Amino acid sequence: MTARRYRTVLTIAGSDGSGGAGIQADLKTISALGCYGLSVVTGVTAQNTTGVAGSFALPAVFVEQQFEVLAEDIAIDAVKIGMLSTEETVLTVSRMIRRHIRVPVVLDTVLRSSSGMPLLEDRAVEAMKRELFPLASLITPNLQESAVLAGTGTVPSSRAEMEETAARLLQEGACAVLVKGGHLSGNSCDDFLLSESGGEWFRSPRIATPNTHGTGCTLSSSIAAHLAKGCGLRDAVLEGKRYTREALRAGALFSLGKGHGPLHHFFGCGL
Repeated sequence: MTARRYRTVLTIAGSDGSGGAGIQADLKTISALGCYGLSVVTGVTAQNTTGVAGSFALPAVFVEQQFEVLAEDIAIDAVKIGMLSTEETVLTVSRMIRRHIRVPVVLDTVLRSSSGMPLLEDRAVEAMKRELFPLASLITPNLQESAVLAGTGTVPSSRAEMEETAARLLQEGACAVLVKGGHLSGNSCDDFLLSESGGEWFRSPRIATPNTHGTGCTLSSSIAAHLAKGCGLRDAVLEGKRYTREALRAGALFSLGKGHGPLHHFFGCGL
């Protein structure tokens, strides 16, 4: 009997001790979607459901060592990149991707926590655009991140402005962009996908829940998992949004902590 090989997703991101976001949310998502999660930890945060109290970046040389020992042993089918913290880590990760990776890469452009704590130093932003944008199959900025990365100075507040910002990000070197519109007002969460093939809107109903911690991490990891399983980009985004929506819906039924709790990543597993 021939053994089946796991479909693997490598997440390169920071640790969230509360389990709602970062590496922890990535691994839950990847597992829930039937893939095997690998991880390279770039930093450690002190946080809970009310916010981030502090963060500590691991030395870039150790980030590289984590990656190298995985790459020399285990086949990787997709990569998700999250919090990178420093310019040195951005440069290190881009070098590792160029050296070893020939599979889809989803870059979640983490700049700040939802509570406002900086998670990427200012000088690393240009390095991210220059070095990682061309290597990523997809970048997934939220509205605030898209404004910073596109250099517009104005956060998009309409569908038209989201389309304009996505176009600017393609000009900045991105291969494909998913601008997430979850912070727009209205009854739906509209995300805009733009690549050289054209643009498409993805709409989903807004779910009334305080438990939104880690939504961006979950979506980007879900897209990466679907890419690892062989989906095309458009279908991976569609399925990634569907999974994230149901995790939000299920998470609304639970309570954890005093602030914004997590999604329910294993909603389909009878838990």
